[in-house]
Amino acid sequence: MQELRGINVANAINEKILEDVKGLKGAIPHLAIIRVGERPDDMSYERGATKKMDKLGFRVTSFVYPNEITNEEFQKEFDKINEDEDIDGILLLRPLPKHLDEKAIENKINQMKDLDGISPANLAKVFAGDDTGMAPCTAEAVVEMLDFAGVDLKGKKVTIIGRSLVIGKPVAMLLLKKNATITMTHTKTVDMPKTCRDAEVLVAAAGVARMVDESYVGDGAVVIDVGINVDSEGNLCGDVDFDKVKEKASILTPVPGGVGSVTTSVLAKHLLKGAFLRRG
Repeated sequence: MQELRGINVANAINEKILEDVKGLKGAIPHLAIIRVGERPDDMSYERGATKKMDKLGFRVTSFVYPNEITNEEFQKEFDKINEDEDIDGILLLRPLPKHLDEKAIENKINQMKDLDGISPANLAKVFAGDDTGMAPCTAEAVVEMLDFAGVDLKGKKVTIIGRSLVIGKPVAMLLLKKNATITMTHTKTVDMPKTCRDAEVLVAAAGVARMVDESYVGDGAVVIDVGINVDSEGNLCGDVDFDKVKEKASILTPVPGGVGSVTTSVLAKHLLKGAFLRRG
């Protein structure tokens, strides 16, 4: 079994970014991170994204607002960032507090600055197979890992656990563009383990700690674990029970150290793309 770690994939993406940024002729891409409140997972992702941008020599500015900010105030603050010509890309840490109108942000964000593919325009491009759009970073990180591992998806039976607009559905569209044969499972799927066992590539994005055991995995399957969970003992873990699945999988991603570590590199790749779209 090959353990497919994210660091190697991220390094390959970073090298390509450092080569491509020369095309901006000295301009430095500028990322805006917008965070409301002090959620630990948001703050962790913010730190990771900031560290990645610093490593690549990109600029990053964090806009942090109190949890109690009114919807009117927040919309005005977002408009300023969205319209700022010095900012090439926006990362909105979600979900927002319930009193804030997240849908309004999705509808108004400049699609060239929409690095995590939250706007209807970018999602439509992903579903249409239009490469000018930006897919959600985690969904694209899954594809980057499969490409890096040399998995030829043409005609492959791929099963995805989860149907969210953040991961499940966009991953399905990205892999369909590579001519994979897609099956999607969800909470209403009958006999999910059997459906998953038929897959040559299994993408787990259910958000349930260690849900996927050996009964879900066919012999020699490629298993990509997108889940980020905390178990009853406070340990970070994925949707896949690594120890139970490793004897059956041919390729398996760990958590932590797998897809999540590629996501910030995809974010940087999108920032560079946004800079080219706006400045090119």
